[in-house]
Amino acid sequence: MPNIIITGASDGIGAELARQLARRHGLQAMLVLAARNASNLQAVAAECNALGARTLIMPTDVTDQQQCQYLVETTVRQLGSLDILINNAGVSAHALLEDVPADKLYWYEDLMRVNLWGSVYCTHAALPFLKASHGRIVAVSSLAGLVGVPGRTAYSASKFAMAGFFEALRAEVKDAGVSVTIAYPGVVRTNIRFHGLNASGEYAGVSGLREDKAMSTQECARQIIYGMVRRRREVVMTAQGKIARFIKLLLPGVVEKLALAAVKKEFQPKAH
Repeated sequence: MPNIIITGASDGIGAELARQLARRHGLQAMLVLAARNASNLQAVAAECNALGARTLIMPTDVTDQQQCQYLVETTVRQLGSLDILINNAGVSAHALLEDVPADKLYWYEDLMRVNLWGSVYCTHAALPFLKASHGRIVAVSSLAGLVGVPGRTAYSASKFAMAGFFEALRAEVKDAGVSVTIAYPGVVRTNIRFHGLNASGEYAGVSGLREDKAMSTQECARQIIYGMVRRRREVVMTAQGKIARFIKLLLPGVVEKLALAAVKKEFQPKAH
C-alpha cells in the first residue's frame, strides 16, 4: 500500500497526478495532498476519494522548511511510512532580464525558494523514511531546466538548479535503494502558465509561450507516473526536447533558435 506525498497538488499536473494515482491504486493508495490552497486541495481530495483512494490534506507552503518538515513527519506519524515523494510545487515566470527593475529582482529569489528550495526542504525531511522503504523520489522540472529559454531566465535558473540537485542526489541514494526520477515537461495546459510572474514580480495573467502544441495534463501525468513506477532516471516528454538536449553541445545556436521559437513574439528579446 503506497503512501504518497504530492506537493503542488491543488491544481494542474499535481492534481492530475493525484487523480491518476487514485485510479491506479484505489483503496491501496494513501495520497497526501500538499499545497497552499486548502479549498482546492479539498476539491481534489473529493475527486480522489470518489475514485476509491484515501487522502490526507496538508496545507503547506514549501518555501517554509518547518512546514515541509511537519508535512513529512505528520505523514509518517499517521501512516507509519512514506513510499513516494513527488516534488511538483512550482511557480512560473515570463520576463526579459532587462525589463526587470532593479528593486524587483527579489522575485528571482522568491521563485528559487519555491522551485528549488521547496524540493530541497521536502526531500531532506523525507529522505530517512524513503531509505527505510526503498522508496521513490520524483522531481517535476521542465524542458526549461535542460535548455535555457529566452524570457525565462529566472524560471530556467530555478529548474536547472533543481535538475542539478536531484542528479547529484540520485548518486547519493542509489545504494540505499531509493530511485530519483526527474521529469522534464514541455508546455502543458495548466493554470501555472497564467499564474506566472511578470517583470514586476506580479501575476502576469497570460502565458509567454506558444501553446498550439501544448500537452494535456493527463498525458503529462501519465508519463510521470510511467517513469516513476519503472524508476526511470529521466522522463523527457517531447521529441523536440529529446533532440535539443543531444544537439545542444554540438550546435548550440540551433538549440537557441528552437528555444526562441517557443516564445510568443511579444515576449521575445527586443532588437536595438
